Amino acid sequence: MSEKREYVYESMFLLSQATAADLRGAIDHINEILNRGHAQVLAMRKWDERRLAYEVQGQKRGVYILCYFKAPGADIAHIERDCNLSDKVMRVMILRCDHMTPDQIQAADDRQGLDAEAKMRAERPAVQPAGVAADDAPQADEPPADELPE
Repeated sequence: MSEKREYVYESMFLLSQATAADLRGAIDHINEILNRGHAQVLAMRKWDERRLAYEVQGQKRGVYILCYFKAPGADIAHIERDCNLSDKVMRVMILRCDHMTPDQIQAADDRQGLDAEAKMRAERPAVQPAGVAADDAPQADEPPADELPE
């Protein structure tokens, strides 16, 4: 029986802000995709949250998740396919990570920070402007009252 050769990979996942609002669900989804591809996650962290250079799937802002994992080389195509079929992952880039040592990869691990941010995002209530009740808030296609013609 032939043995599958495993390599270390570096991946960058781009998530929409709507998906990242439920950060715990998004991280679990990424872990599920990697587990289906027989990958072992070595490190994961939030890289950045920024405005995109151009719209991706109608989104102007996105959250980047950086992940290092070990997986059989033959399963990378399956992981990329699962990411492309996913509604939660807007883009993914997976590269072989031969340039980093295991110590550098461990230093990049911030899964505890991700868990803390996911917990904070889950506890944060929907923010309403001060003094405005939910029923009084203007609709998306309705201009604010001070901009209405007289």
